Amino acid sequence: MKVHSTLGSGFLESVYQKALAYELQKVGLKVECEKAITVHYDGFAVGEFSADLLVEGRVMLELKANQSLAPANEVQLVNYLTATGTETGLLLNFGAERLEFKRKTRTYRPKPLPRDFIL
Repeated sequence: MKVHSTLGSGFLESVYQKALAYELQKVGLKVECEKAITVHYDGFAVGEFSADLLVEGRVMLELKANQSLAPANEVQLVNYLTATGTETGLLLNFGAERLEFKRKTRTYRPKPLPRDFIL
């Protein structure tokens, strides 16, 4: 949130990526930028992509600088999580007036029912 409130919207994704990596490293987290990842199919390498940020080797961050998030952005992150075996990812959109974010997991986890839910 600090990066978005300081820079605002309107910059390229790469600007937010560098600023966010800097902030995360400042607090002592290990951050890998543009982490190259190979996608395999049936044991055969079929493509490559770069994860925007990989934090502590456990959380993948996919950054956007769009007016709003689209369902395709969420699907992209889940595909990246599946291809890498990474369990948790964050989708961050710096292009909107307010920072948009979604937490995604590789494994489907249904939301718990409210305590007062009656069948």
